[in-house]
Amino acid sequence: MQVNIPRRAFNAVYLPLLGDTEHRYIVLYGGAGSGKSVFAVQRYIVKLMRADMCNLLTVRKVADTNRDSTFALFRQVISAWGLDDLFRVNQTDMRITCEITGNSVIFKGLDNREKIKSITFQKGELTDIWIEEATELDQEDFNQLDVRLRGKGTKKQIVLSFNPIHALHWLKKRFFDQRDDRAVTLHTTYKDNRFLDADYVQMLEGFRDSDPYYYAVYCLGQWGVYGKTIFDARKVAERMDNAPKPVRKGLFVYKTYYDAEADAVRIDDSSIQFVDAPDGYISIYQAPQAGVPYVIGGDTSGEGSDYFVGQGINNATGEQVCTLRHEFDEDLYAMQMYCLGMYYNGALLAIEANFSTHPVKVLQSMRYPKQYVRQSEDNYTHKPIQAFGFKTTKLTRPSAIAGLVAVVRENAEWVSDMDTLGEMLTFVRNEKGRPEAQDGAHDDCIMALAIAYYCRGQQDTHVQGAKPERVKWADDMYEDYYAASDEDKAYLIERWGNPF
Repeated sequence: MQVNIPRRAFNAVYLPLLGDTEHRYIVLYGGAGSGKSVFAVQRYIVKLMRADMCNLLTVRKVADTNRDSTFALFRQVISAWGLDDLFRVNQTDMRITCEITGNSVIFKGLDNREKIKSITFQKGELTDIWIEEATELDQEDFNQLDVRLRGKGTKKQIVLSFNPIHALHWLKKRFFDQRDDRAVTLHTTYKDNRFLDADYVQMLEGFRDSDPYYYAVYCLGQWGVYGKTIFDARKVAERMDNAPKPVRKGLFVYKTYYDAEADAVRIDDSSIQFVDAPDGYISIYQAPQAGVPYVIGGDTSGEGSDYFVGQGINNATGEQVCTLRHEFDEDLYAMQMYCLGMYYNGALLAIEANFSTHPVKVLQSMRYPKQYVRQSEDNYTHKPIQAFGFKTTKLTRPSAIAGLVAVVRENAEWVSDMDTLGEMLTFVRNEKGRPEAQDGAHDDCIMALAIAYYCRGQQDTHVQGAKPERVKWADDMYEDYYAASDEDKAYLIERWGNPF
């Protein structure tokens, strides 16, 4: 029995992908209302009726979300096309079978991978997988599905449909930043969907003037983010498009010696060398310049979920100059930070000391010349004392993060590292209003850079040997200056420059 579906039932932009294709991967991505999910269902219904063998696994991250989305969409299209008599729908097991061919589609989630491994079909083997809302999956999820779709004979194919999110997502790296001849991609927007009602189109186009960035990301399906990130997402995304690549990548090699008098292992400063390596974990964006003051903030891996990170800034200009990001033992992290600090003119090192003070103590034992000093309290006398390292507290954390938010808002061009910019797109306020990384995302680069800017007051702000540039202040600037506290006065001079 041959059932013909007229071409007018489809949006024209999708017609080239309606027929058979040799590609293993079909990637449908774009903005809201583009009809990509509907087309995926339409295409599979046609294939289920015509192919000798087409058994489809429809996947979302969580199984229960299928019932009101993918499963409901299959039933909707089948009914709209008047094909109810040709498909047997099992609502309990969420299985749909074509009465003409015996081909079937089942719906599963990756919250229980064991069920994915044990699926069977009454006729033949699994030939197709549709991954809806593919951005919900991590790369390991996708790899498991890719491996699951194997076997000789019948051609195998995976369709992925999603709205693009931040530009560091694995999907972008996997299918867009590198060429894969086995994949075909199609970008669509609401403008390609002639079945949308006028009110919905008017609503989407209203964002063009009221929120241009949201319109570009949500409506036009450009890579970005439309969550509640605390950073200026538009400026972050723009910077990601224009950020320079590192001028060097590598790591430090050095020689150590034992100082018997101090009973400590030390680094021979004259032996420190930066070695270029394509897979190196240190990125240099600006080489050190003589006489320039630098600050390097450090964030340790805490309980082990994040990386050890270092973030360097030029304290005279505020620009990011280097990053270090790797999984280390604490002492090896401290030694690389020692070398990085010495490389940048004996930079001020400000390493977070909440979960462990070991890196700070290693730097102290190696007599690193300049560590950040905080006010602490003696455990026995309860008197104030000075201690090395930055302590993240309920007071310092929001202040440091707010400072970095201001840097991005006013000077996004200072930040060059893509990992750092990517983290900013997934750094949001939770239900209690606390800024933190989204589930599955990291914040180690953000915290290290925030620490660097927070602690920069303990480092010089002018290039040594150079006279600070003088600028002319307006009368109201002088009024603000004389009314400010000493701390704010220093900030205003840093912000506006030294007056005549």
